[in-house]
Amino acid sequence: MSRESSIPDDLKKPLLYSLLALRLGVFIVMLMWTLDKFINPSHASKVFEAFYGIGWLNQHSSYFIGTVEMLLILAFVAGLWRRWTYGGVLLIHAISTFSSYKQYLAPFDNLLFLAACPMLAACLALYWLRNWDMLFTFPLKGSR
Repeated sequence: MSRESSIPDDLKKPLLYSLLALRLGVFIVMLMWTLDKFINPSHASKVFEAFYGIGWLNQHSSYFIGTVEMLLILAFVAGLWRRWTYGGVLLIHAISTFSSYKQYLAPFDNLLFLAACPMLAACLALYWLRNWDMLFTFPLKGSR
């Protein structure tokens, strides 16, 4: 029995399209964060210092981190190795969200930071439902 056949017919299309929309939405945000490491490495350095306490990030390390992150998010958007790529995106975003906790203490001064919370929920939902996220993916044996 395939995963797709285990989905009730009236739920199949909305579920598949909803998961695709979540995956593409998360990918777009992660893509912008990743591109920032290449386009403006000094900004990435300031972010790493302010939120992660990492003050040694230079242009070369920003490019390295950006390259690893780019490979991860490209595999993620393609639906490859879902357990690992969806989990990796969830982990990266969770670290980013929780490291910004001070911003949540003054929510009306930092409204944009609150957008991280529904994105974290989207990443978690994608991870939990990864076996049913099959629309426009490249499933490989063992990619669940």
